[in-house]
Amino acid sequence: MAFLNFLYKPKNELEQGGRTAAPVQQDQGEPEKICPNCRKSSPISQLWANQLTCACGYHFRMKARQRLPYLVDKHSFRELFTDITSGDPLLFPGYPGKLETAQTASGEQEAVLCGRAKISGQDCCLFFMEPTFMMGSMGSAVGERITRLFEYAAEQRLPVVGYTVSGGARMQEGLLSLMQMAKTSAAVKRHSDAGLLYITVLTDPTTGGVTASFAMEGDIILAEPGAMIGFAGARVIEQTTKKALPKGFQRAEFVLEHGFIDAIVPRSEQKQTIGCLLKMHNGGENHGSVRL
Repeated sequence: MAFLNFLYKPKNELEQGGRTAAPVQQDQGEPEKICPNCRKSSPISQLWANQLTCACGYHFRMKARQRLPYLVDKHSFRELFTDITSGDPLLFPGYPGKLETAQTASGEQEAVLCGRAKISGQDCCLFFMEPTFMMGSMGSAVGERITRLFEYAAEQRLPVVGYTVSGGARMQEGLLSLMQMAKTSAAVKRHSDAGLLYITVLTDPTTGGVTASFAMEGDIILAEPGAMIGFAGARVIEQTTKKALPKGFQRAEFVLEHGFIDAIVPRSEQKQTIGCLLKMHNGGENHGSVRL
């Protein structure tokens, strides 16, 4: 029992907010946030004007719905599969309370937001993983929502754009969580076999079973600057291999250099880039420029 109690204690640094956590200073003026990268403070309003990006280029984590105004065309988003939520299939102690806490903290019913929208006039399906819902962990409901989104996209002949952020599989659902890797991958394959486009945008962090499945299965794989991307944690790899890892290991820039992603795209350029990619795929005239 003591060991089980240990499992339910909080929480690794990813669940607590990880590297993007930064204290908010409440002075007499406007609240400010300290950047973990340059250690400079910026007014909250200024950060929001830059899509939660510091002047040094550091990207703070962004909630799923917070991305919508910056990415999709106004009033075009239609949410799908809101009825699919997590249960407690293993009767895991404390899991229902943890789900309730996550729902309250995130404002979401599950760790992924799915829907249909337009980006620069181009119809597509989208999913956004929610970092404040148990660190975007992949349980049965997350896998089911994403699977159904790909099935819907295949039926409607639509591309899929997916934003990933996850600490991996959800341990409270055991093997049922791990099964989502195969289920989502099969749905991605069926969508691909139909000749449809899948674009992934990897954000900080994209790790564990999500990386080992649908996150890295996009036809075009983009990432945000500085995002952590990997399967096992760096500490686990060092302990297993008994070797020191190179500087910047598992950051987007390192992953790009080694050929695992196609491009790093700052938030300020994501709508234009994704919109142009969708338009090129649809055979339309490209009125913008994309540098990959």
